[in-house]
Amino acid sequence: MPTGTTSVHMPSRHGRTPLERLCDTLDAMFEACAKFPEPSHSTFFARGMRLALAEAAADPALLEPAQREGSATGYRRHLLAADPYGRYAIAALVWQPGQASPVHAHHTWCGYAVVEGKLSETIYEWNDARDCASALRSQARQRGAVSFVRDGRGAIHRLGNSSDAPAVSLHVYGVEGARIGTHVNDIVRVADAAALV
Repeated sequence: MPTGTTSVHMPSRHGRTPLERLCDTLDAMFEACAKFPEPSHSTFFARGMRLALAEAAADPALLEPAQREGSATGYRRHLLAADPYGRYAIAALVWQPGQASPVHAHHTWCGYAVVEGKLSETIYEWNDARDCASALRSQARQRGAVSFVRDGRGAIHRLGNSSDAPAVSLHVYGVEGARIGTHVNDIVRVADAAALV
């Protein structure tokens, strides 16, 4: 399970920090999708989220050294920003070698980008009749890889670091900051205990 959270703003020579620019972009996306009952169901929103994550993750000034610190007990989550309207929260996740998330779907939409190192992602398929998930495939997620999924059990996965070096990923979740640790992951039962990493 993830440990700890921090929140820091980084200075930038352009006046706005990379994190502030990401928040500006997310705010503009929500405004542009205001007519939708659920913005994350818009193709514009999904594409915009992928582009915003890719741009932010590519900026070396995005994270301070303290926001790249991991934990020996599990992947560590650093809360970077929380929308004052509760529409989203942004976090950096730090993965030491061998650390992985549980197999999970999401209670909310989410997007992530690999900032540093590499992760492995295993994709699962949900089986209603058996009330469990089965592994379909695993793929390497290199620095710069980006993903966006809507809520529900149509997008079940497990992220992990099977490399011999730390990895960092940037995540945006459709929840208020105070609920990031409790209202994002929907932990699911897996058919085969020998889940791929």
